[in-house]
Amino acid sequence: MASEAPTMTRRAFRLDRDRLGSLPAPPPQAPGARKTNAAIECGWGRLLFAHTFASSADLIEAMRQEKPGRRDIAMYLEDPHVVLSQAPHELFLDPSHTFRLRLAGWRARRHPRGFDVHRLRRRADVDAVNRIYGARGMVQVDPEFVWSQRESDALTHLVATDVVTSEVIGSVTGVDHAAAFHDPENGSSLWCLAVDPQAAYPGVGEALVGALAERFRSRGRSFMDLSVLHDNASAIALYEKLGFQRVPVFALKTKNSINEKLFAGPPTDTPLNPYAMIIINEARRRGIGVEVLDAEANYFRLSLGGRSVVCRESLSELTSAIAMSRCDDKAVSRRVLAAAGLSVPDQTTAGTPEEDRAFLDRHGRVVVKPLRGEQGHGITVDVRDPDTLAEAVERARRVCDTVLLEQLVEGQDLRVLVINHRVVAAAIRRPAEITGTGDRSIAELIEAQSRRRAAATGGESTIPMDAETERCVRTAGYAMDDVLPEGQVLAVRKTANLHTGGTLHDVTDQLHPALVEASVKAAQALDIPVTGLDLLVPDVGGPDYAIIEANERPGLANHEPQPTAERFIDLLFPYSAVQPGRD
Repeated sequence: MASEAPTMTRRAFRLDRDRLGSLPAPPPQAPGARKTNAAIECGWGRLLFAHTFASSADLIEAMRQEKPGRRDIAMYLEDPHVVLSQAPHELFLDPSHTFRLRLAGWRARRHPRGFDVHRLRRRADVDAVNRIYGARGMVQVDPEFVWSQRESDALTHLVATDVVTSEVIGSVTGVDHAAAFHDPENGSSLWCLAVDPQAAYPGVGEALVGALAERFRSRGRSFMDLSVLHDNASAIALYEKLGFQRVPVFALKTKNSINEKLFAGPPTDTPLNPYAMIIINEARRRGIGVEVLDAEANYFRLSLGGRSVVCRESLSELTSAIAMSRCDDKAVSRRVLAAAGLSVPDQTTAGTPEEDRAFLDRHGRVVVKPLRGEQGHGITVDVRDPDTLAEAVERARRVCDTVLLEQLVEGQDLRVLVINHRVVAAAIRRPAEITGTGDRSIAELIEAQSRRRAAATGGESTIPMDAETERCVRTAGYAMDDVLPEGQVLAVRKTANLHTGGTLHDVTDQLHPALVEASVKAAQALDIPVTGLDLLVPDVGGPDYAIIEANERPGLANHEPQPTAERFIDLLFPYSAVQPGRD
């Protein structure tokens, strides 16, 4: 109802009939019994009159018909405990108070000068209302629907306009219950009160409330209800001053992304990294309890009913120690995958300089990586000569004593996320790159790009200014202090790891069935419920591939628009899953 707390004055108000225009005469009371299963479309969603529904099941099914991007509200709920017990994961009780203004004998006073209050006059007025809704963080309306309903008996859309500029500076919507469903109580309600935060005049919100109340009073309505969040103390104080009194009326809403902040509970006091927060936010959206155990290491516990699961980002107690150790040891994971008949590159353990050179000679180009490690630390890609090979081996040994040499396989770097042995997301990972401006050095461009990546990922993705970055620049024929020509694109890392500035580009819908099958087979061979597989592929639409690594704690963030966190929570708490097709 009253979705915002607009700027208001203490002055009471009286309707300016000249500005509002002639008011319609009260219609005769509609004959017949109260409508059953009554609902009215309001432009931002439907208002369902819960007390008219024949059964809880009918009401729940009606709420399930909420359209994407809309906010349906079931008002006047008589048995909230019964309805919620039947759909606890889909619906929640709105944490708002309902206030009622008795209209008999009530009069509005003239509002302050500077603006008029009237019905919609121009199609552009609806667009202006949506602009205000957007500024207030409210659900916007369907413009064509609202404009088509401007003369409706059941719906009343009022706007306040600046008398100088004719700009819309406020809006309110009213519902006439008698016209909507033959209400035997002869009531009405106020919804979506919003005032432009840049409005220059005080009292706009009060004037809109007063104008709507006067219209309903003139029709002979008995009362006007509105709803306000329980913690909006200033708005509650204002409505009480105007004569509104709190009544025990309840409203029901759906657990969608629009309503998340109303039912998810208070946010965690300790923010974690984006890979943990994407999971925590999805859990809270479903009413799952969150307890942060170690913020620095991103450990948290999720609890629902009698079940609790400790997670470290996407690594949970459901991943066995065996599965984790298989992924942690890259040589072991390669052997497991090869034994399952999957395509993997040739690999050996770094040994003497002569043995290492022999492997390099056999393949021409190799990758050097530590046996254990994550986030791309210690990896050198596209090694072509013995001196670079020796340097790369030494660099990898700083991360892990055992170092692997691997055949370099040409292709696009593909990350496939498999959860519960189903492919949930696939994305091409591209190494960090810069674009020349013609006046800035490569080092300056890298630093600027690194700052942008950090800002976009909450500090998780940056381009290291290290020996590997310098090697990549040098291999491309440049020095760090060279000015890169305008428009020239330069890859400054060979690996596409997000933590070293790489980017993800969704290709889930383009994935060849053979790649899907291989990814699922790999997860099954490793016996791991959640894994991020790194593949090199000539073409995501083709069947050829080589699996490079399997990650036991893949990042679920940055895979938009794929529902990675949703599928992860489905795995941990399968009975918390929302209905298919829901937000």
